[in-house]
Amino acid sequence: MLLIRCPYCEQERPEVEFSFAHQAHKPRPEEAGEPLDDHAWARWVYYQKNIKGVAHERWNHAGGCRKFFNVVRDTVTSEIIATYRSGETPPVEESRVEGEALSFDYEQAEG
Repeated sequence: MLLIRCPYCEQERPEVEFSFAHQAHKPRPEEAGEPLDDHAWARWVYYQKNIKGVAHERWNHAGGCRKFFNVVRDTVTSEIIATYRSGETPPVEESRVEGEALSFDYEQAEG
């Protein structure tokens, strides 16, 4: 069982108290310069990076303070490298997906 440190409660708690929310620091379509249509929103909601290595994730302390925060986690070993509050700068850089473009243009990756 993982022990996750909530940066708001400042305690390590078992993973059953937390719920995974989604990928952290994902730009919204309007911030990425994309048109605001149903297709762009569907891609923003349902398409996630599948990183092998260090990933930034958003979690919720559902069984505690109920606040959202960010986690830096190695997806290969499940080791939690760091936790930090929402809005703070990540303490560790995320691994890049090989061949990944910087935008969230998923049609480009399909072709």
